Amino acid sequence: MYYKKTIAMALISGLAFSLSAFMPPPDQKAKNLKVLPKNISHEELDKVMDNFKMALGVKCGFCHAPMKDNPRKMDFASDEKPEKERAREMMRMTAKINKKYFHNEMKDGKPFMAVACITCHNGKSEPQRKAPN
Repeated sequence: MYYKKTIAMALISGLAFSLSAFMPPPDQKAKNLKVLPKNISHEELDKVMDNFKMALGVKCGFCHAPMKDNPRKMDFASDEKPEKERAREMMRMTAKINKKYFHNEMKDGKPFMAVACITCHNGKSEPQRKAPN
């Protein structure tokens, strides 16, 4: 009888361990978010970052520093690069402009952002600083 219980427990433990290998990993929460919502999903965060890349014509390394122990990977939580804080300042500025001047603009029942990164950057890391003619 003792052996049957031991074998049954071993089989159940092995089955549980095997099934856990097929479970998707838990969604890792982004760290060091100062402007974006702390509960933003990984998919939404990727969309925001993809918009930045398109609007500024840059890659992740423009704002994010490499990891100290593995320079081939990004340390997304690091504030080492000043461009990251500059991006936060720009996000705050854009939100302030939209709230002040475009707060009544609605699209599909949601506030419509009238000013975005691409408005000034047009695919360049630095916006053009030439005065209009």
